[in-house]
Amino acid sequence: MSSITVTGKVEKSGFGVGVWALVSESGETYELYNPPADLKKPLSKVTVTGKIRNDVMTVAMIGPVLEVTDYKT
Repeated sequence: MSSITVTGKVEKSGFGVGVWALVSESGETYELYNPPADLKKPLSKVTVTGKIRNDVMTVAMIGPVLEVTDYKT
């Protein structure tokens, strides 16, 4: 799996308890996979580096699942 870097905003998305999502500056939505505590809150701008997890299925199905390896707020 290769790493990607995405800049965007973090927001809560989905049904019920919801999931944390990263919405890129170009409008693509990524579901954050086990995000660190600092990313479990709305943020207007963050740069996240991570790996797309094609082997992970979710109930929310809001976009590709992104496992965070690093981030900068």
